[in-house]
Amino acid sequence: MPVTAADVDTASRRLAGVISETPLQYNERLSEATGAQVWLKREDLQPVRSYKIRGAYNLIAQLTDDERAAGVIAASAGNHGQGVAMACAALGIRGRIFVPSTTPRQKRDRMRHFGKEFIELVVVGDAYDEASAAAKQAAAESGAVIVPAFDDARTIAGQGTVAKETVEQLGREPDRIILPVGGGGLLAGSLVWLDARSPKTSVTAAEPTGAACLAAALDAGHPTTLGTIDTFVDGAAVRRAGDLTFAIAAQHNPRLLSVPEGAICTEMLALYQSDGIIAEPAGALACASLRLDPPRPGEVVVAVVSGGNNDVSRYAEIVERSLVYEGRKHYFLVSFPQEPGALRRFLDEVLGRDDDITHFEYVKRSNREIGPALVGIELGDPTSLPGLLERIDRSPIKAERVDPSSPFYRFML
Repeated sequence: MPVTAADVDTASRRLAGVISETPLQYNERLSEATGAQVWLKREDLQPVRSYKIRGAYNLIAQLTDDERAAGVIAASAGNHGQGVAMACAALGIRGRIFVPSTTPRQKRDRMRHFGKEFIELVVVGDAYDEASAAAKQAAAESGAVIVPAFDDARTIAGQGTVAKETVEQLGREPDRIILPVGGGGLLAGSLVWLDARSPKTSVTAAEPTGAACLAAALDAGHPTTLGTIDTFVDGAAVRRAGDLTFAIAAQHNPRLLSVPEGAICTEMLALYQSDGIIAEPAGALACASLRLDPPRPGEVVVAVVSGGNNDVSRYAEIVERSLVYEGRKHYFLVSFPQEPGALRRFLDEVLGRDDDITHFEYVKRSNREIGPALVGIELGDPTSLPGLLERIDRSPIKAERVDPSSPFYRFML
């Protein structure tokens, strides 16, 4: 393999004094919930609020004088771009960063902040892969050096310093380390270093269900491009795993977990409300996987909080996705008779004592007799759904449940 544990060790020395040695914190909430000793590696506390600065700086710092003069180009969903921007400003190198339109404004603003006059931001495409294709074309035309977000030995070695730093801080080999996965750079670098320096540690690779490109690659035996992805977990919304990261993952065979976006939202809220940690969706990915794959009692587990670049305007969607995932929020198309008391009758006959209507919107008025409305109901207890559906069936007021997976649901909400 072109990446070794020695490369990670060298990268660690190169990064000394440039990045922060982020805290490794014991988490009481997750430890009590699982019976294990759960520690969080707080990469959200880097200057750029993610681990991506490690790989970006490790690569850019190794460029030749001619390569530095040519400048650099990168594609990013947000966090890698901030790392590239900070590295360019620190080393005095010009760079262009291509980001998809789904990149939150907060991340775009941070890239401009860190890069100062050294960085130009280019917005193109709807997902990381479109931005990556545009970046490659621009590099070919200009002669600038591409700084890959994950699929480069120097990037991978830099990302692997997260695992090295974690084990050294813990003072022993953890039983398990859980890593979020997008393109696989953090995973690949950590696998290489842990295999050589901490061989008793098992590795779990947590992917968002809507963009599980590494699982698809390992199933196919080679990197494959996903047709569609859910871009909600923007820091891990990648259609195709890297060739090099795939090869390393295939050799080391980590445990793969697919984590639903709703579960990630639930963990984001728990991190914020209970632990005071502002995690972006990809940053909560490793912690959220503990719900799906609980550790054995007494195990020493490290979950990497990979990023904290979350736009506050997204919290309404985060709460909504969490409620739907937990079975507390449900939507119905209700055909109300156009007569006095129809809504009161629906409330009295259908709604449970601890239930609440949180959304009410007329879709259209089709005729004088019927008035359809979109009604959102939040249950006091998610296990009470069968009773609600039974009361709806008995009611003379017709109601049709909106399936969360339907295109109509996504369009309306």
